Amino acid sequence: MQAKKRYFILLSAGSCLALLFYFGGLQFRASRSHSRRGEHSGRNGLHHPSPDHFWPRFPDALRPFVPWDQLENEDSTVHISPRQKRDANSSIYKGKKCRMESCFDFTLCKKNGFKVYVYPQQKGEKIAESYQNILAAIEGSRFYTSDPSQACLFVLSLDTLDRDQLSPQYVHNLKSKVQSLHLWNNGRNHLIFNLYSGTWPDYTEDVGFDIGQAMLAKASISTENFRPNFDVSIPLFSKDHPRTGGERGFLKFNTIPPLRKYMLVFKGKRYLTGIGSDTRNALYHVHNGEDVLLLTTCKHGKDWQKHKDSRCDRDNTEYEKYDYREMLHNATFCLVPRGRRLGSFRFLEALQAACVPVMLSNGWELPFSEVINWNQAAVIGDERLLLQIPSTIRSIHQDKILALRQQTQFLWEAYFSSVEKIVLTTLEIIQDRIFKHISRNSLIWNKHPGGLFVLPQYSSYLGDFPYYYANLGLKPPSKFTAVIHAVTPLVSQSQPVLKLLVAAAKSQYCAQIIVLWNCDKPLPAKHRWPATAVPVIVIEGESKVMSSRFLPYDNIVTDAVLSLDEDTVLSTTEVDFAFTVWQSFPERIVGYPARSHFWDNSKERWGYTSKWTNDYSMVLTGAAIYHKYYHYLYTHYLPASLKNMVDQLANCEDILMNFLVSAVTKLPPIKVTQKKQYKETMMGQTSRASRWADPDHFAQRQSCMNTFASWFGYMPLIHSQMRLDPVLFKDQVSILRKKYRDIERL
Repeated sequence: MQAKKRYFILLSAGSCLALLFYFGGLQFRASRSHSRRGEHSGRNGLHHPSPDHFWPRFPDALRPFVPWDQLENEDSTVHISPRQKRDANSSIYKGKKCRMESCFDFTLCKKNGFKVYVYPQQKGEKIAESYQNILAAIEGSRFYTSDPSQACLFVLSLDTLDRDQLSPQYVHNLKSKVQSLHLWNNGRNHLIFNLYSGTWPDYTEDVGFDIGQAMLAKASISTENFRPNFDVSIPLFSKDHPRTGGERGFLKFNTIPPLRKYMLVFKGKRYLTGIGSDTRNALYHVHNGEDVLLLTTCKHGKDWQKHKDSRCDRDNTEYEKYDYREMLHNATFCLVPRGRRLGSFRFLEALQAACVPVMLSNGWELPFSEVINWNQAAVIGDERLLLQIPSTIRSIHQDKILALRQQTQFLWEAYFSSVEKIVLTTLEIIQDRIFKHISRNSLIWNKHPGGLFVLPQYSSYLGDFPYYYANLGLKPPSKFTAVIHAVTPLVSQSQPVLKLLVAAAKSQYCAQIIVLWNCDKPLPAKHRWPATAVPVIVIEGESKVMSSRFLPYDNIVTDAVLSLDEDTVLSTTEVDFAFTVWQSFPERIVGYPARSHFWDNSKERWGYTSKWTNDYSMVLTGAAIYHKYYHYLYTHYLPASLKNMVDQLANCEDILMNFLVSAVTKLPPIKVTQKKQYKETMMGQTSRASRWADPDHFAQRQSCMNTFASWFGYMPLIHSQMRLDPVLFKDQVSILRKKYRDIERL
């Protein structure tokens, strides 16, 4: 019996072995045959065999798992580097290799400059408020054009901000809608804004449609998917983020030591499962309940109790003990860990609160990283080294902490405080890429007042801007150009405008005088103007509107401009004194007639007053000195709507200039002392040309104040009580010993 069993086992084993060799031999011959066919086709230049051609092929059933770009030719990437293979396999953006040089048509920008076109809104398409704010910011900017043939960049009216399929803001069928746009051209020269992409559970960065060669202005974008010098990383902002203006930062005092009540704080969700849970689940290891408060809660989502762990109840109790706003405003450092996506609302909240962000989001391309040096405003940590964060920030010197906090305030106010600033920063970065020869350098982007207020078309030399004299160790040149605005006919040699011209010309600092003739009467003959030691240039205003006095005329060859109304009464001594003061404050308006603004509670609007009080917030440009760059900024930065209002009213241009300069500098103007009897002469009270004779003049200026504040989004004017007097002014000292003698005389 035992012998029969052994015989049966041996027979079965032999049969199996024979079958194995038989079928294996068929497979081996098939592979060799396939290989020979490959070699034969290779000789015809159709196929090149790979080193592993003698191995068996996978069955066809496995082919769908092969990456999309290898379906046609599995052997084509054998010699490609791992990074190239990763790039080729990425299906998030098929235009992953796009750069400005390869996927952007520069010829569209050469003819008409950098102009942006927004597609008209399609009937029946809903747009979220945040995207409406983005489109409104573009349409209100100096870049906007309603003519697509003039455009260099195109922005969709279709809402692309929220591409999470579970979101109520998700726009369906976006792929077909985009492809049907007649200007789409595979996305070339298009810019797509996006805040949220991907959905549960992996939250990929796929926006849900093929963007082709379009650029992305995207929040929470990773360095792996970010296309340098093509995409723009923007911050994640909430639907409540203001469209214009925005609140100032919360750094009220530059105190030393700059430490607050708490060293490090965070308050937010703890993810129990899924992506983004690792870092936040580990925060309790660092929390000490004293000066390091890292609070998380499990209470979010519909089914959080199903996944709650043993720490949830304790974490939730601790979480509810503290007020987030109180923590934020009393902390030196604020932790900004990643959420489900790489970005977080905590980032902008920390910037505004002057709480130095401590970044814990590995692989996040920080907002506007192309131009902003974040090492000057944030601590960039590593999620894997969470436990080292407290000791690291405690080792930072107090001077460095104050510098970091000050930089958070500058960056917040310059680029992040409103949707408008986020959008304009995005557009300015793209413009700098296109016109590299006039692009702004790193110093401009990272120093006050920032890239938005330093238009590169003006100059590529930093010394030409009023803000950089001190930074560059330069002193303003010691000459000015007087620009006299003339609106009444020249009928007498005793008119104030001629006396003013002579007084300005006698100044030792005067290089030339420009008379802007905005009068309806023809230009006077040359012999009507008095003889002076400096050149007198008469320019006839083409449009004869108020804003023309602030045009950047090529005739202005000096940095300093002495702006004068024709009816202003100033002596040469007063001109000299004002100019010497301006040389110490070249970024501000320095002058004589001062005005102030106030908030009228009864009318709930801004008011304007000309009363002489202990403080002021404006120095009128009827007798003021400022840098000529503000002519360029007035003309090219401010919207046409505000300048048209000024021109229609023939009023308020001086108020608008004060708004602009205060918004740029974040500083008040400077008032200097005038003669005792000085006042605006309101020359020609009987003259119909005099705007001071208009009874509606004051009411118009009240209205202007509120319109301007509405456009800026806040009130930029700042009150000051500083008045600069000449040395020994009104002291009981011999008049011959005083430098500015005529100011004291009546």
